[in-house]
Amino acid sequence: MNTIMLQEMLRHFYKEDIGEKDLTSEALFAENETGSGTFIAKENGIFVGEQIINEAMRLLDPDVQLTLFKKDGDRLEKGEVIARADGKMRALLGAERVTLNLTQRMSGIATLTVAAVSALDSNHTKICDTRKTTPGLRMLEKYAVTCGGGYNHRFGLYDGVMIKDNHIEFAGNITNAVQRVRENVGHMVKIEVETESLVQVEEAVEAGADVIMFDNRTPDEIKEFIQHVPKHIITEASGGITLTNLATYRDTGVDYISLGLLTHSAKSLDISFNVGAKGV
Repeated sequence: MNTIMLQEMLRHFYKEDIGEKDLTSEALFAENETGSGTFIAKENGIFVGEQIINEAMRLLDPDVQLTLFKKDGDRLEKGEVIARADGKMRALLGAERVTLNLTQRMSGIATLTVAAVSALDSNHTKICDTRKTTPGLRMLEKYAVTCGGGYNHRFGLYDGVMIKDNHIEFAGNITNAVQRVRENVGHMVKIEVETESLVQVEEAVEAGADVIMFDNRTPDEIKEFIQHVPKHIITEASGGITLTNLATYRDTGVDYISLGLLTHSAKSLDISFNVGAKGV
């Protein structure tokens, strides 16, 4: 993850949560009173949050002493200690909620991604995410997907071309859409086309698409469509795919399966932060 972007995000989150000051902690504890706290897993899952803990804690207390016992992508067992922080009480308590919210969210996404990769159980097809992320958290959520063994699709509208059904409708057809894009983007940019029928697949191939998505197609339809796609064109399946039916796409031959559920339906992993006083 980009450290500068992460620090900017954390400052924004602290402004939202702490505002002018932490009324409770500042009323209770002197500025230099110190304590310690441990992050503990309250359920099994996959941990993601090394950089979050490091940056979030140090942003409020540059002198905080941190010990991490887990790395991003490590499995967690209920009751395991993830990390320990020793520093100023005000900082530990001020950083607690932001740090937990982000670490729990990212760990939940990684845990769900591992489940998806396991359910697919393919040596060829890769699981990837989508743009269906929480506003403001895309960098973090997409990083969590990679920690769970998944891959990233485009990060936004700026780093990849995807010609979807509405683009095709406005442009008239797939051929026109691909041609116009080719005339206006550089040679380093790949063009993906969303298709819903064999006719559209064949048109996308003829138009010179780099990636062809089979949108809301059944495994049998994909097996049929993919026979008409040359090997040099990347294929992707998306839409209507869940953890329950994911295994049925294992033998379709598709290169990628993109799952919005990895980020929009992930349950945060339960992690707690328990503290103890040390003195001044």
